[in-house]
Amino acid sequence: MHSTFALTLLEWFRDNGRELPWRSTRDPYAIWLSEIILQQTRVQQGWDYWQRFMRRWPTVEQLAAATEDEVLREWQGLGYYSRARNLHFAARQIVEMGGFPRTYEQIRLLKGVGDYTAAAIGSMAFDLPTAVVDGNVYRVLARHFGISTPINSTEGKKEFALLAQQLLPEGEAAAYNQAIMDFGAIQCTPQSPRCLLCPFQESCVALREGKVDELPVKLRKLVVKERRLSYIYIRCKGYTAIRRRGEGDIWQGLWEPVDTSDFMPTEPPLLLKKDVKHVLTHRVLLCDFYYYSTEQRPSLPEGYIWVKGEELGQYALPRLIEILFQSLPD
Repeated sequence: MHSTFALTLLEWFRDNGRELPWRSTRDPYAIWLSEIILQQTRVQQGWDYWQRFMRRWPTVEQLAAATEDEVLREWQGLGYYSRARNLHFAARQIVEMGGFPRTYEQIRLLKGVGDYTAAAIGSMAFDLPTAVVDGNVYRVLARHFGISTPINSTEGKKEFALLAQQLLPEGEAAAYNQAIMDFGAIQCTPQSPRCLLCPFQESCVALREGKVDELPVKLRKLVVKERRLSYIYIRCKGYTAIRRRGEGDIWQGLWEPVDTSDFMPTEPPLLLKKDVKHVLTHRVLLCDFYYYSTEQRPSLPEGYIWVKGEELGQYALPRLIEILFQSLPD
């Protein structure tokens, strides 16, 4: 049954697989870069960023030689900026290793690379027989084999990882891994899967038992917290004040305008935006944004720097700050 599943999947992939630029290469750098970008990004958006990075830094040595600020600026708009910092750190790890690691265990040591990413890179770049397990794989396997073990439980992770490895056809790890990811993304989608056109119609347990919408099973709902922010844009003779955010919080290493807890003028500033909602994975941000024009620089806490307003584009900004800046008066 397992071999039939793999053969059917590979046949579907030959006719329906996505043509993506990083699939036409065995360059581990290009493949690794695509996997990091696509960790929490849709393919269409990630494609543009992958091409941009490959043009600017065609080799891992060139990426490693870049500054973190340069990498963050190139990443701007993709979100989850820890991926960019990890990417840069790992590039330097690879250079220190003397080249891209060629075993699953060594690839797994790279910062920002988990089990799934290591398996994807290893199979696609070096034909390593390691099965990928991500959201798409959980969904396809849970539905086809009728598995109700929660995918985010310890037991579930072990069960799905074992099954995924058992299904891996010998000598075709790269094609199979790409096939099951594409199948989950195109055919066996979270909502409204294309069951009527599915090659597994006869063997899919979920379809036979009417459980397509119930599988996979996931325990517990993520608690999303609300957080309030308040910024003031100070314009002083063409300059404005910004600071880099520190470690251990959202937007680490990115730049932001003045926090109103650090400075608020005695005369009421202009309120440009109130309760601007910005959704992150673990929290919802609600932000107020003020504008203040002055001829004299106010005293600000340590950490703030004064930059020309037209040079703000040289600093990596969170997406929310970019949105707020759009409301600034000319």
